[in-house]
Amino acid sequence: MMKTLVVDDDRRIVKTTCDILKIKGHEPIFAYSGEEAVEIVKADMPDFVLMDYKMPGIDGVEALRQMHLTAPALPVVLVSAYATEEMIQAAKQAGAYAVLSKPLNFQMVLSFLSLLEKEESILVVNDDPDLSKTLKDILALRGYQVETENEPQNVLKHLEADYKLAVVLDLKFGVAKGANVLEKIRAKYPGKPVVLLTGYGQRICETLDDMDKSGVYTCLYKPFEMDDLLQVIEEIRVIKLQNLLMMK
Repeated sequence: MMKTLVVDDDRRIVKTTCDILKIKGHEPIFAYSGEEAVEIVKADMPDFVLMDYKMPGIDGVEALRQMHLTAPALPVVLVSAYATEEMIQAAKQAGAYAVLSKPLNFQMVLSFLSLLEKEESILVVNDDPDLSKTLKDILALRGYQVETENEPQNVLKHLEADYKLAVVLDLKFGVAKGANVLEKIRAKYPGKPVVLLTGYGQRICETLDDMDKSGVYTCLYKPFEMDDLLQVIEEIRVIKLQNLLMMK
């Protein structure tokens, strides 16, 4: 359940949006102005804000700026019936994920909320059960769903079973074998972000032809800081969220 703050000076739009969110299992709260929304964020932090761009008083962009003073990472999507390129750029610079057109595509919004909830899992491929467990536990503490696999031949079965946000692939069990797994992932799932973990040094990733062509999002070299992996996974998730809303 995502606590979603719906902000619009049109009360009918607020009611319709809140009703749909509630039916789909989310917890809507609402405000009828940018000023009221900013105060709600300070007092009752939501998980997500869906806010009209043009409102009496402060507009959506200014409300967003003020919200981010309290909660810099708060995801905010603005909505407008007539967004210009200048408006979209101002929203992006203020930190909005996107500016959506009215009437809202609610399926898109619900898909965005699903990803925001971290419902898509991460697949960790490693032949070291202790390291796999460590990675799984740390990612799970950040709210991610995680699956692990220590047999290379089973990797594609995980990807076929359900969507994975990313694959964390350890090359420890052999560069050739790890590269073979990567090749199979790219052949069947060319858009899947793959994060390589390796103790063989930078030259290994450099030998994987072209990083973009091979599908490697990035390489982390052992020993690496867990914060580095968490940052990479969060980058992948934010990119997916923005792409989902077709932000240009």
